Amino acid sequence: MTTVIRVNDVSKKFSINVNKSLKERLVNSRQTKEKRQEFWALRDIDLSIDAGTSIGLIGHNGSGKSTLLKVIGGILSPSSGFVERRGRLAALLELGAGFHGDLTGRENVYLNASILGLSRADTDRYFDEIVDFSGIEEFLDTQVKFYSSGMYVRLAFSVAVHVDPEILLIDEVLAVGDEAFQRKCLDKIREFMREGRTIIFVTHGLDLVRDLCDRAVLLDHGVMQYDGAPTQAIRMIRDTWDEEAEAEAEAAAEAAAEEADVAEAAGAVDAPTYTPMRISDVVITNGRGEPKDTFSPGDPFGVECTVTSSKLVTDWAVGIKIENHMDQNCYASNTHLMDLQLDPIEGSRRVSFSYESIPLVDGGYHVTLATHGVNGPHYTRVARIKNFKVIDTEWQAGLVRMPARVSVQPIEAPDVTVR
Repeated sequence: MTTVIRVNDVSKKFSINVNKSLKERLVNSRQTKEKRQEFWALRDIDLSIDAGTSIGLIGHNGSGKSTLLKVIGGILSPSSGFVERRGRLAALLELGAGFHGDLTGRENVYLNASILGLSRADTDRYFDEIVDFSGIEEFLDTQVKFYSSGMYVRLAFSVAVHVDPEILLIDEVLAVGDEAFQRKCLDKIREFMREGRTIIFVTHGLDLVRDLCDRAVLLDHGVMQYDGAPTQAIRMIRDTWDEEAEAEAEAAAEAAAEEADVAEAAGAVDAPTYTPMRISDVVITNGRGEPKDTFSPGDPFGVECTVTSSKLVTDWAVGIKIENHMDQNCYASNTHLMDLQLDPIEGSRRVSFSYESIPLVDGGYHVTLATHGVNGPHYTRVARIKNFKVIDTEWQAGLVRMPARVSVQPIEAPDVTVR
């Protein structure tokens, strides 16, 4: 295949001024130069992108995704290395980039189209299609400084996709549009993919990367960590996020337990924040008590925890909730809904939830546990206390995995008698 973009050993350095204000910089000009800090946004990036490829650049905030996209688009010059491109390029890198606030939407269509390489005659030919796609015809003769962020995106995207680009660069700006317009944009991107155009976009929507991209590049502090299959790149970044979330959840649970212990020791058992129960020693298991954190769809699954009460509680239940990486509720229940009447508790009990199979799709999940009265008070809750992964060779979208048996049978054509 034809290579349309080649990123050769690219690094990008920024200088961070210690003095914040202009006055400080002028007064302390010599010190400012001496104390100026260097920040490497990109380090030794090598990429080769073929025509017709769709690539997602992913990573945490500050990982260098947008900087790399701007270097590819020619907006920023690399500190070292170089970028080679061929073909007409259109870029949506910043909200309203290429727009002038004092000009109307109509005037900005022509201005932005000329920046992207269209002649006046070409813009005239595409003008009606651009306006129709944007859906903001009634505001076309209003100055764009009065536009909402969503209107900016609508008009900018409409221009970008109608300049007949061979390469389309998209930053996170699509997240600003409403759901209906996002669907329209995604349909247009899919149309471009079918036509064999090259698309590179930065997004935090990892499922979108898995759905649209042939390839994903994972960046971390300006260094390329992975370049390959989107599914693997997504697993790598979610593993990092899950570890951070679990550490935060455990720290929060320990802090809450210490606060409650202090309140109890001080005799503040009637204080509004006091809870008689603790949840600790949470473990994800294979349903038979053995620790496990990676599953395949249909595997046995279990969650265990220790519930401790410092005083006698006769009315209590334990709840469990499983959410995915988007905090969508995949499953929630409690011992009361399961028709289990728990004996009064004082001291510690080991609580185990066991499931014969886990019908979830490929992805990362976290577990939240809580104790509460059946019809009364909330005792304690530990959110995102443990994480686990489901890995599947067959990709399915949605929340649950539903294995299907598909049968396709021929239909016999009815006999036709010719008279």
